[in-house]
Amino acid sequence: MRCFTVLGPSQTGKSTLVERLGALEGAPKRSVSPYGLGLTEFEFGNEAWCALDTPGAGESLVHVQEALLASDACILCVSPAPEEAVLAAPYLREIEASGTPCILFVNRMDEPRGRLRDVIAALQDYAGHTLLLRQVPIRDGERIIGSCDLISERAWRYREGQPSALIEIPETVAEREREARAELLEHLSEYDDWLLEELVEDREPASDAIYSIASRVLRENRVIPVLVGSASHGNGMMRLMKALRHEAPPAATLRQRLAASRTIDDGALLGVSFHAYHRPSVGKTVLARALGDGIRQGAMLGGAGLGTVQDPAAGKPVPAAEAGMIFAAVKSDHLSIPALLTRDAALPAPAWTAPPPPMLERILSPVNERDETKLSGMLAKLAETDRGLLVTQEEGSGAHLVCVQGPMHLRGICKTLAEVFHIEVTDRSPGAVYRETITKPAEVHYRHRKQTGGAGQFADVKLTVRPTGRGDGFTFAETVKGGAVPRNYIPAVEAGAREAMEKGPLGFPVIDVGVTLTDGQHHSVDSSDFAFRAAAKMGVRQALAQASAVLMQPIVRVEIHIPSIHSGSLVPIVSALKGQVLGFDRNEAVKGWDIFRALVPGSALDELARSLRSATQGMGYFSKSFDHFEELYGKEAEAIISMQGAQAS
Repeated sequence: MRCFTVLGPSQTGKSTLVERLGALEGAPKRSVSPYGLGLTEFEFGNEAWCALDTPGAGESLVHVQEALLASDACILCVSPAPEEAVLAAPYLREIEASGTPCILFVNRMDEPRGRLRDVIAALQDYAGHTLLLRQVPIRDGERIIGSCDLISERAWRYREGQPSALIEIPETVAEREREARAELLEHLSEYDDWLLEELVEDREPASDAIYSIASRVLRENRVIPVLVGSASHGNGMMRLMKALRHEAPPAATLRQRLAASRTIDDGALLGVSFHAYHRPSVGKTVLARALGDGIRQGAMLGGAGLGTVQDPAAGKPVPAAEAGMIFAAVKSDHLSIPALLTRDAALPAPAWTAPPPPMLERILSPVNERDETKLSGMLAKLAETDRGLLVTQEEGSGAHLVCVQGPMHLRGICKTLAEVFHIEVTDRSPGAVYRETITKPAEVHYRHRKQTGGAGQFADVKLTVRPTGRGDGFTFAETVKGGAVPRNYIPAVEAGAREAMEKGPLGFPVIDVGVTLTDGQHHSVDSSDFAFRAAAKMGVRQALAQASAVLMQPIVRVEIHIPSIHSGSLVPIVSALKGQVLGFDRNEAVKGWDIFRALVPGSALDELARSLRSATQGMGYFSKSFDHFEELYGKEAEAIISMQGAQAS
């Protein structure tokens, strides 16, 4: 079986394209995973094929990565409008990173929305490989009525619901065809000395030889050929499928590429797991592609025995998965995704499959309290199959905190929890992590004394509390002389001071404070570790109340990855969030992308995610890391302190 991925932005006709390709020579078998990854099996040219139809939403790029990991080649489906070329930038980035041979298909050519050469030029801004036009459209006024192949120099006229008809190249297209063909041959000659010599000697190379060179160049992933058509009308489908059949590499090439990425012997690589999901009453189902023969139920794969092996499209057990075949493994929970599978181990996938960092954080709470414990386990299960999901706990409350790619991703998780695990949940935004500190020193003398009938409690401490440098945290020192406080009680004083830092006078944890024990008294009978700990805790609390506490807000450093065309729109966004622009640079690893750096308040991250999605049409994303805390004053600080007090009461 040969496998390819169809990917691209939403509304470019990917699903229609897969449907048309699958129906060229019979009835296809189709299934769709809960995450929206479609799988279509069909026959073409006496060969078995599988098309992976990926979701087009920007929040689903993780599933695009998974599909590319198991594919021999891919088809990037794009719009014929030049201004929409930037929407393909995230997909070109993943294709380039994966090293997957690609054919670019300009779909919906029946809609006259711009010149093809402008579309190619706009897309080239984001492609490291040369985009090589293999067809030119034939126009009748503003309408596309056919196409001309630049290698065979044959022209076809589209016919609705029927195969295209072979025609003479129209005079109106002849000059453009000669220019485009010359450009095609010039680019191909860069990868073939024989063709270069033919062109230098001004000899016309044979079409069969050019096809052979084009096939080799695609298999070696040197260029991205460009074909045109309209899937909704069935135009250009046969030519596209023939290009895949004759030019896309076989499964053995994928095996070699994956083995090289982890420097393992390709003979030991038996398969690659790339997608997983949970089904009611079935459990975890893992989609994998066999790269070696004889994978069957009970066989060792990934370090343990394999469960039931099924045809993912038909949902029926199969005796064995032969090389190239995609199969579904049921009751094989030991298989992680994505992973390279040998007999004895599941090895990590290449680094390019690392998912985009999640940008949206939400607290999930079960509608029924009895599901609280169950929810924790089910979220852990979801995180095994959904690599775009990160599950953790909210600081302080310990509530379930999920970090997701965006609002659509969040809705999908809530739907899965309800339909598969039968847990209804609600979501809310997590609270920002605030701190407080002091702005001036204070001294306190505190005596802890308590008589309970037996041995009492006595501790007397004199403490100095002072602000320290930003980021220095809590420090403790002692300058006691003459044994006023015995050495064995000083650790208890420090422990009590640390406990006082857990909640300051404003209601938040206290940071960047130094405490010094200067003097004290003890009693030979009534003093104890507990007494000195209590004295230090209460004494420090009194001192903090006298030391002019101030609210501190977290400042986060963000790295925003965006297509260069959108970089200018980020300055007003960051400024509106009271952030600080640090600058931006070209992303040397990804053509046409910038890395924009800024500092923003931690409370503004949700708004940054919303504004970034709006400004970049869902393509931009950011990674974040804590940078420092800084003072917050005015009405905003007063409102936060009042809210904290109300929640505490």
